[in-house]
Amino acid sequence: MIVANDPLLSGHIGLAVVLIVALKVLITFAVLLVAVMMMIWFERKIVSDLQNRIGPNRTGPFGLLQSLADGIKLFFKEDLIPDGADRWVFKLAPYLALVPAFLTFAVIPVGGDFSASHGGTISVFGHHTYMQLADPPIGVLFILAMSSIAVYGVLLAGWASGSKYPLLGAVRASAQMVSYEAALGLSVAAVFLVTGQLSTSGIVAKQEPWKWNLWVTGVVPFVIFFIAGLAEANRPPFDLVEAEQELTGGFNTEYSSIRFAMFYLAEFMNAVTLAAIIVTLFLGGPNGWYPSQGPTWLYGMIWFLLKLLVLLYVLVWIRGTLPRLRYDQLMDLGWKLLIPLSLGWLLLLVAVRVGNDRGWHVYFVIPIAVVVMAAVSGLFAGAMRQSRRTRELGELAEVLD
Repeated sequence: MIVANDPLLSGHIGLAVVLIVALKVLITFAVLLVAVMMMIWFERKIVSDLQNRIGPNRTGPFGLLQSLADGIKLFFKEDLIPDGADRWVFKLAPYLALVPAFLTFAVIPVGGDFSASHGGTISVFGHHTYMQLADPPIGVLFILAMSSIAVYGVLLAGWASGSKYPLLGAVRASAQMVSYEAALGLSVAAVFLVTGQLSTSGIVAKQEPWKWNLWVTGVVPFVIFFIAGLAEANRPPFDLVEAEQELTGGFNTEYSSIRFAMFYLAEFMNAVTLAAIIVTLFLGGPNGWYPSQGPTWLYGMIWFLLKLLVLLYVLVWIRGTLPRLRYDQLMDLGWKLLIPLSLGWLLLLVAVRVGNDRGWHVYFVIPIAVVVMAAVSGLFAGAMRQSRRTRELGELAEVLD
């Protein structure tokens, strides 16, 4: 059981608590901004290596300051607003895209030893607090809510621009995020089912070193969450929202200067946040092997950073390897594969849990699992058959015309 005196949840408000909260806000914001800058440089370097190029190497050592130089350049550019734009919404949209990404990262535990007596907390001014900005008891639901709100920034940016290309990108964004949120939520439900926790710190505490939810829930929810997360964050190969070949840049075509920089920052911040959420839900967060001596909170941060870097490399690897999906392929993958598969796997986990609670023999659980997966397979096969038939009829109609 985790016992903590988190300042954000404590009923005792004092000067020390206010200072702790302010300090945690400043540190979280600064660390996330630096992480985003490093992510931009990291992605440019890895993609350049995959394409046999050099990448940024002029500004700062190894080109590390290239992202800062680009930000300064965008800051001093002229800020343009189209004549046909809704000015107030046009200005508001970048904030609606950027703020949810930061708020999502605020509930991610980035360090601490959750096997210790104080359960992953550190002592600051005599108060025990988690190494995260906030730890609400419904942290997972908060993450899902922020992922839903993020689409409003993209949608309003495309609509308020008063141009056809941004509007098409906004419509794509809304359809894409609605399609993949169901699969995302069902994969998170699998984590909640096996851990019995909704707080992010509680989920991490339930994952002992090397006994991650990746193995407990089976690999399927992890894969589904990873794919759905890519679509939610508009990462390749699901970046149809800003497909340059079709939409001239997509929803942010009419943006310039600091407002464009905010969208650019939000895109990479979403990538860092997505990887951090996956580490928290499926890979044990900061849990790992700790030496018997030394600061365990620091070892937890190192474990978290290593897991985060591996996932970020995979994200960049996918960007440099896979081509962009067609829009019909995007919809088919979300509605006809991921949602039935995630729902079937959740029902399978429920059947296994009920069997274990009631002491059923494995011979009773296996037939139930077979029936569930057979039903999901039949549903998927029927959906693909109907999709193939619809595509063939469309091609025939084009030939007849």
